Amino acid sequence: MPEHTFRLNGEQVTVDVDDDVRLLWVLRDVLGVTGPKYGCGINVCKACTSHLNGKAVNPCAVPVGALRPTDEVTTIEGLPATAGADLHPMQQAWLDQDVAQCGYCQPGQIMAAVALVRRVTDEGHEITESDLDGLRNICRCGTYVRIREAIRAGADAMRRL
Repeated sequence: MPEHTFRLNGEQVTVDVDDDVRLLWVLRDVLGVTGPKYGCGINVCKACTSHLNGKAVNPCAVPVGALRPTDEVTTIEGLPATAGADLHPMQQAWLDQDVAQCGYCQPGQIMAAVALVRRVTDEGHEITESDLDGLRNICRCGTYVRIREAIRAGADAMRRL
C-alpha cells in the first residue's frame, strides 16, 4: 500500500493506506483521533468537520491520496493549540453558553464555527445572521439558538487573541 504523509494537529504523520481511503477513517481508525465524528459518511451532516490548511472540510469526503506532506489537518483535539491555550475561545464559549446536550455534533460545530469566524474576519466584517444561516452542521438535539449565541461569543473572544 502507498504511504501518505501530512501534518496532523501540528505533527507530521505517515500512514500506509490506499489512496482512496477517506481521511475520516484514517483519522479515526488508523490514527485513533476520534474528535471528528462519523455521522453520515457522505458529506452531508458535517459531524466530522475539521480544518485542512485552516479551512473547514469534511474528512469523510477527502481521500487521503489528495493530501500533500505540507497539508495541515487540524481536528478538535488540536484546536486549543491554535490559540495557545487549554481551550480555544470557541470551545470556552460552548461551555459558557451551555450548548451541548448529547454532544455528538459539537466537535464539528465548533470547527465549522472557528472557520466561519476566521473567514468573516479576513473579509473584514462582523458575523451576520446570513453567515450563521450558512452553517449546515446538523445538531440532533436542536440546540441551534445556543449554538448561534456561542458562535457570537466565541467570535468576540477570538478577536481579542
